[in-house]
Amino acid sequence: MKNSLAFRLPRLSPSSQLSQPSDRGAGLRVGVFGGSFNPVHNGHVELARRLLELARLDEVWFVVSPQNPFKQGERLLDDALRLRMVELALAGEPRMKASDCEFGLPKPSYMWRTLQTLAEGHPGCEFVLLIGADNWARFTEWRAWRDILAAHRVVVYPREGSPLNPAEFPPGVTLADTGLVPGSSTEVRRRIACGQPIDGLVPPVVARFIKENNLYL
Repeated sequence: MKNSLAFRLPRLSPSSQLSQPSDRGAGLRVGVFGGSFNPVHNGHVELARRLLELARLDEVWFVVSPQNPFKQGERLLDDALRLRMVELALAGEPRMKASDCEFGLPKPSYMWRTLQTLAEGHPGCEFVLLIGADNWARFTEWRAWRDILAAHRVVVYPREGSPLNPAEFPPGVTLADTGLVPGSSTEVRRRIACGQPIDGLVPPVVARFIKENNLYL
């Protein structure tokens, strides 16, 4: 697998800018969408679109994780490569931003520490944690999960194979009925390794980036 940081940067038109998290004023409601994004795919972007509306968010920030505590054996591309692909995927989505806020934090990447860092760096924002039903099923295994519930609203979205009962949700936790959004980073990587096309699975600019830099081979 080629993880070199000497990757090629696609040219963007003058009207297109890579999104970077920044406050636009007090009261901004931001959904925190954490993940490895290895790589980011169309399902991630579509899910964020739905969450923006259903959870009444102003923005969704894709927080690229250097190391998921539950996936410490997972082999990942370099952080900068995964971040760059997220930036490219979101270049046309003004309400979605890429965040590298976990890059300077200790590993593994605990969400409570991430939320504290975001709140300290952006005091004008309300940060809402966005997690899938699979993660919600293990939420009590998370570091400082009680602190997360006490300090932040949590929005849970459906995931295949993980049943939900909103009637059992504690205060501050709500369901965003996004439906099941197709897409899998694992499937993207498998197709690339087998020499199969990934058209329609990832944004075209991400597909070009992967091809030009020989990633996931």
